[in-house]
Amino acid sequence: MMLERHFKAMGTEVELLLDAPSGDAADVPLARAEAEFERLEQTMSRFRFDSELSRLNREGRLDSASPDLARVVELALAARDATGGLFDPTVHDAVVAAGYDRTFDDLVADGSARLLPATCGGAVDVEGFRIELGAGTRLDLGGIGKGYAVDRVAELLALSGPCLVNAGGDLAVRGGSWPVGITDEVTLELERGAIATSGIDRRRWHRNGRQLHHLIDPFTARPAESPFVRVTVVADTAAEAEVLAKAAFLGADVDVPRVLVLADGRTVLAGGLA
Repeated sequence: MMLERHFKAMGTEVELLLDAPSGDAADVPLARAEAEFERLEQTMSRFRFDSELSRLNREGRLDSASPDLARVVELALAARDATGGLFDPTVHDAVVAAGYDRTFDDLVADGSARLLPATCGGAVDVEGFRIELGAGTRLDLGGIGKGYAVDRVAELLALSGPCLVNAGGDLAVRGGSWPVGITDEVTLELERGAIATSGIDRRRWHRNGRQLHHLIDPFTARPAESPFVRVTVVADTAAEAEVLAKAAFLGADVDVPRVLVLADGRTVLAGGLA
């Protein structure tokens, strides 16, 4: 029996599919999965004043961070090293400076504002459960945090049967075979692993007549310029796919299956896709 649950978390629509036996307790795994999304959002959201991440950004240091926050920060720093800085969790101030200073639902789509100077590449030190930020450094774990949550929830649901977890395009499957539509023309059959997309066709706004978006180039601390509208990649985990999709959007030649949608509307398949 295919069970479904839909809800909103981490600023996007979440879809859970679970192929599990029917029964009085059939919906329990889905309820637990939704609660896990809420718990992780409370840990990593930059939009919640009382989240653990917000407290870290305000205070600059946590001596006893939760295992989840410490792990995601470690993953983000490792990704920064692996991508040569193209993926950078310290883009917080640059995203805010570009106008993304509140949840996207509350963001004014068109307005005027002066783009404030910002820098990326800030210092972050993690040792066990202690996290310390360099002076003026704040973290944005939006993409990799969402990927981590998708992976975590997929692991929980897989205890009850083959499953798919989709949080706004960050998607992971465990067991079974799942057709996933990438564009109107491209569908991938996913039997294991994860998919993530980085793009500017959804989260964008205007300031002073200029179109801006949330994908920051860490080397300029401004919304990135790219020949792509969006990039979708396939990887072992959703967290890894998030990193690779952002790096590919910024021009890295990542060696994974990927679907590239160019600004002129063309779709290019790469990394073994045909």
